[in-house]
Amino acid sequence: MRHLVNGLEPQDAPPPDYYAMMRELHGIGNNLNQIAVKAHTLNVLDVQRYDEACRKIDTAIKKITEAVILPRPMK
Repeated sequence: MRHLVNGLEPQDAPPPDYYAMMRELHGIGNNLNQIAVKAHTLNVLDVQRYDEACRKIDTAIKKITEAVILPRPMK
C-alpha cells in the first residue's frame, strides 16, 4: 500500500531462482574484491582491468535488483 500511495507500482514476487543467482553473483563479487585487495598489495595483476570488472558486476547486480525487485513509477 505504501508504494501505491507514493505513486509506485509494486513488482510481482521474483522467481525462486532470482535469490540463488543473486547470492552467486554476490559471492563472485566478494571473491573478486578479495583477489583485488591481494593484487593491490602484491602489485601482480592488471589492477585497472580488475577494478573495471568489479564495477561491472556491481552494476549488473544493481540493474537486476532494479528490474526484478524495486517498485516502478506508476503510469
